[in-house]
Amino acid sequence: MPRTTLALTSFVSGELGAKLDGRTDFAKYSTGAKTLENFLVHPQGSAARRVGTQFVAEVKNSAAKTRLIPFEFSTVQTYVLEFGNQYMRVYKDKGQVLSGGSAFEISTPYLTAELFEIKFSQSADVMYITHPNHAARKLARTGHTSWTLTEIDFTDGPYLSENTTSTTLTPSGTSGSINITASASTFAATDVGRLVSFNSGRAKITGFTSATVVAATTQVNFADTSAKTDWKLGAFSGTTGHPSCVSFFEQRLVFAGTIAEPQTLYFSKAGDYENMTTGTNADDAMVYTIASNQVNRIRYLKSVRTLIVGTTGGEFTVSADGTDAAVTPTNIVIKKQSSYGTANVDAQPAGSSILFLQKAKRKIRELTYNFDVDGYVAADLTILNDIVTKSGINEMAYQQEPDSILWCVREDGEFVGLTYQRSENVVAWHRHKLGGTFGTGSSATGFGVVESVASISGELTEDELYVIVKRTINGATKRYIEVFAPFDFDETSSTDFRFLDSHLTYSGSATTTLSGLSHLEGQVVSILADGATHADKTVSSGSITLDRSVTSAVVGLKYDSVLQTMRVEGGAAQGTSQGKIKRISKVVLRLFETVGAKVGPTLTDLETVPFRTTSSPMGQPVSTLIAGDKQVEFRDDFNSDGFIFVKQDQPLPLTVLAIYPTLVTSDG
Repeated sequence: MPRTTLALTSFVSGELGAKLDGRTDFAKYSTGAKTLENFLVHPQGSAARRVGTQFVAEVKNSAAKTRLIPFEFSTVQTYVLEFGNQYMRVYKDKGQVLSGGSAFEISTPYLTAELFEIKFSQSADVMYITHPNHAARKLARTGHTSWTLTEIDFTDGPYLSENTTSTTLTPSGTSGSINITASASTFAATDVGRLVSFNSGRAKITGFTSATVVAATTQVNFADTSAKTDWKLGAFSGTTGHPSCVSFFEQRLVFAGTIAEPQTLYFSKAGDYENMTTGTNADDAMVYTIASNQVNRIRYLKSVRTLIVGTTGGEFTVSADGTDAAVTPTNIVIKKQSSYGTANVDAQPAGSSILFLQKAKRKIRELTYNFDVDGYVAADLTILNDIVTKSGINEMAYQQEPDSILWCVREDGEFVGLTYQRSENVVAWHRHKLGGTFGTGSSATGFGVVESVASISGELTEDELYVIVKRTINGATKRYIEVFAPFDFDETSSTDFRFLDSHLTYSGSATTTLSGLSHLEGQVVSILADGATHADKTVSSGSITLDRSVTSAVVGLKYDSVLQTMRVEGGAAQGTSQGKIKRISKVVLRLFETVGAKVGPTLTDLETVPFRTTSSPMGQPVSTLIAGDKQVEFRDDFNSDGFIFVKQDQPLPLTVLAIYPTLVTSDG
């Protein structure tokens, strides 16, 4: 039985699905893991314990689902917006924006059931927001507590196709407040607010009398009061539906996806975002319907080298005809690139690619331009782990810095990340279970349920990641807005460690009582006291009493980080080691910025890696973070698998650079 030391030097393939358990011939097998829970994968290859979340605030109404939306004017003017049932609140610098001592808030028309169908696109201090049940709106900011949400007052248009029937429209006057009478049933009560254009004039419907009579206010005076058959009704209304998605493209604002015209795009005039006046001049607005043999409802619009149009039936691009010129009414070309179809979840730009959710909400695809085929291809990013999205994805957010991660909210509330850096061939899935639990008894989830996520620019080297987490706290459902601590962990002081969820920190004079913890009432919390671990405590009346006096502390909900390797491959004298009896006798962990770890063949048989020396007495933090090798005697028995588990269950950092197991394998 030969003795061999193997080298597991990278985890850039992330957590691999069970269907790859037998693919030891696959190059990514040796750089993958069977389990990566509460571990991040860095593009360089290491696996690091994720940081914890800081408690920011409870949502306005914890009984109702709520959504986070990012708002970025510049790298220093960034906000996260809490959209709930007909309201919006504002967060900045990891805190809630207040006005007069209370949460700043404005009204919105969006109901709870509509929140996750909202699409948005931003230019400077104005965000355009769409939902098919509501008129398109613009959200404008002029200060931390100065926000307005108003309907877009389009200069003109857009319109449906011109009437081709014998029905006439007749205005009662040429200007001001008038009535418009149709010769046959034409109008509906949901037409209030809709534009109507005919007889060289234009009016907005302000009241409904009957299917043949409406009140209106003129915007452009009519030539006279004669009856006309060549009339047009506005394309956006309560009758036909409003746009469901929006984007900027080549100095135009583009809307798409109304209920009546689900595969039609509406381009504004160039440089005039709220003017939809069509024509043939280069800067005129455009209306374009995708031609296909089935209804392809448009789900998202994203601008990269072309305008990407994601529909339920496939992916299309909008560009100028065969040139690098800007799109105009006379050269616009729409081409189908793939036929996967997309779910009603907004896609995320990542570098030069678009990451979108396929219509079954299970597969995430990477739409990117390929010079070999002179078109776009859409590779499946879940091919290495087809169960990581098994419950379906509800929302996605892309955190560009520091590690280029796509974050996904699963239907069951588990939080999953995809470290994505295509230039280095890094596509690595990892799963995250936030501390706490939702529900009680057998129905309890065992982790905090993530319901929404948003990423905004923070410091120059790192984006801020916010989440809404649902938990059962003291017998009641609570939804908290929380923000992750800095992911690029490079702290040198143990008092700066932030490896607890929904945590709060204390710094001040020596004390044994920590208060202000009412958001964790009745919960068992873990504590990092002056940089050292402390016995768990239960929050009562919003406070805990410590066993020793401290001047700094971090208090929050515990979570475990678990890394499980794939079945080791190597060490056999004849052929593969798979299926052969083997025993791992020792393991060397190459670590970086680490304090504390456990290693073993199973989660129930783990050896604690010693980090504390005689110069680091109990109750005091380990003075130096380990960056180097730690050898562990491995209490394994002979078996055919050869799994290695690495676990961190203390509020301390752990980064695994490589694992070097020594094993013997029987070829008999």
